[in-house]
Amino acid sequence: MARQRNGGGDRPEGGGGGPPQSPERFLALMSLRHIITLPDPKLRLISKPIERVDAALTRLIDDMIETMHDAPGIGLAAIQIAEPIRLLVVDVAKKEEPAAPQVFVNPEILWRTDERSTYEEGCLSIPEYYAEVERPASVRVRALDRDGKEREVLAEGLLATVLQHEIDHLDGVLFIDHISKLKRDRVIKKFQKAAKRAGEGSHVL
Repeated sequence: MARQRNGGGDRPEGGGGGPPQSPERFLALMSLRHIITLPDPKLRLISKPIERVDAALTRLIDDMIETMHDAPGIGLAAIQIAEPIRLLVVDVAKKEEPAAPQVFVNPEILWRTDERSTYEEGCLSIPEYYAEVERPASVRVRALDRDGKEREVLAEGLLATVLQHEIDHLDGVLFIDHISKLKRDRVIKKFQKAAKRAGEGSHVL
């Protein structure tokens, strides 16, 4: 999920996080990944459950965190870097606060409140487009952390929105699916035209 256009958003109650990771460790292990964008059909894939948390997955997690921060964004699902597995990372810390990335392996929503909240959402896979989306104001999510340990998070406010946005990605759902069909069709058509122009402008030499 992209940062809001004003770059704001308080860290929600229940947000958690922990101390920032060692910069030296990140420099050694992380690299930027390419974020796929609309209309790439991979974005509509249903991601597969992860069978084990191992060194390869940990390296992917580190890459995703660096990619998310570099974008910049506050959430990234693995399918957005063309990895169709049920993995996502989020960081809802304010810009002036230390980074506080959280990792969710095989996340599932156990409970949603009936109370609704509306946020202006954006997406790293639909760059430069924002729209208001209404979702449950709080959710309880169960997942494994980067060490393979199970945990549950009661997420409220911005964190609840980000988790729902990213879990949607794992099921092939985009935030534009929550807006009117008219607006959604306009966005899809715009990105299809852009992709076509980019394709026509490229030549193999």
